[in-house]
Amino acid sequence: MSGLRLPWLGAAPDAPFPPAETALRVPDGLLAVGGDLSPLRLLNAYRNGIFPWFSHGEPPLWWCPDPRTVFRTDRVARARRFRRSLRGSTWTLRADTAFESVVRTCAAIPRRGQAGTWITDDMIAAYVELHRGGHAHSVEVYEGDALVGGIYGVAIGRMFFGESMFSARPDGSKVALAGLARQLALWGWPLIDAQVENPHLLSLGAESWPRRDFLGAVAELVRAAEPQGPWTTRFGVQPAAALAYS
Repeated sequence: MSGLRLPWLGAAPDAPFPPAETALRVPDGLLAVGGDLSPLRLLNAYRNGIFPWFSHGEPPLWWCPDPRTVFRTDRVARARRFRRSLRGSTWTLRADTAFESVVRTCAAIPRRGQAGTWITDDMIAAYVELHRGGHAHSVEVYEGDALVGGIYGVAIGRMFFGESMFSARPDGSKVALAGLARQLALWGWPLIDAQVENPHLLSLGAESWPRRDFLGAVAELVRAAEPQGPWTTRFGVQPAAALAYS
């Protein structure tokens, strides 16, 4: 990052972010540096389509790439093979029953082509605090009592900003994403932010949107009135097998 000139955020947690159109093209979407990971700053960032992404030892880096990777909740792909495997599944899905475990597993699980993790201890603490405030949520996939997959992110209004997902068994993350998407679609939430494109996300039905279109959708969705707090009861316990048919 040496040589780059970026705006530094003010010390106050409610300090404004620079306009998204001022983000760098290389690296794509890098917008600002500094500040902290307080709930107020994080929620302000997500409301403006901005997210933190940085490595251990770096100051917080804030991003708003163009294009943006997005899932439509009613179009998450469930391939024929995946549906067949689900029909006999005994897995179940729940929400907000193991949030910190999901985040820590996302941080620890090895990922192809990636050394280390951006989910540092400071990031874990920040999102756990958001969760306690009713703003961050997880969907967990269980095989009996064993956690075999999960996804977590931030919810504001009717917009879900996905952060990371994991599989401890084959297709665990796919089931978590499909279950989250189905439930959000039933609630009338149309989009899941997936941040940055990669082949795996595209294979699951993600789309690339111009940043301007994404930010326009976010601005409307985050204003919607939705209850805060845990999703455990609202989501219930759902059989993964049902995803084969919906």
